[in-house]
Amino acid sequence: MDAIDRQIIAALRDNGRATYAELGRHIGLSASSVHERVAKLEAAGVITGYHAVVDPRAVGLDVTALVGVQPSDAASDDAVSAALAELEEVESCYAVAGDDAFVVKVRVPTMDDLELVLGRLRRIPGVSRTHTTVVLSTRFEGRPNNTVLTNGVPGKK
Repeated sequence: MDAIDRQIIAALRDNGRATYAELGRHIGLSASSVHERVAKLEAAGVITGYHAVVDPRAVGLDVTALVGVQPSDAASDDAVSAALAELEEVESCYAVAGDDAFVVKVRVPTMDDLELVLGRLRRIPGVSRTHTTVVLSTRFEGRPNNTVLTNGVPGKK
């Protein structure tokens, strides 16, 4: 992966719907060259997909919570994370350092729904303890971090 590939990735992270022609104009390549590079990045697993960014509140998901999950000593982290993945309300799951093994992001319509999901989450075999932080507001989320892609060194401009 070279500097041009990094520019393409950064541009796609900012606008995943950009055409090859738009990307080419931005980067200084032909549309066919951009298309070829994007295809190679996809084949190499660097670009793993494209998706729409949706406002959760606009689709009725008004409650967001971050739930710390502590498995029991005998539990398999893989089994617990697989069970967490079965809960459709769990949007993200992070393996973390600290008291918890995982932190999951849950999105649901109401606080009553959150209570039900937490009950199902606590009944997962191998889950010893949870603690929940309800999000009051989201200041920003899901923004692309293109620092390394655009200048090669984190924190440097």
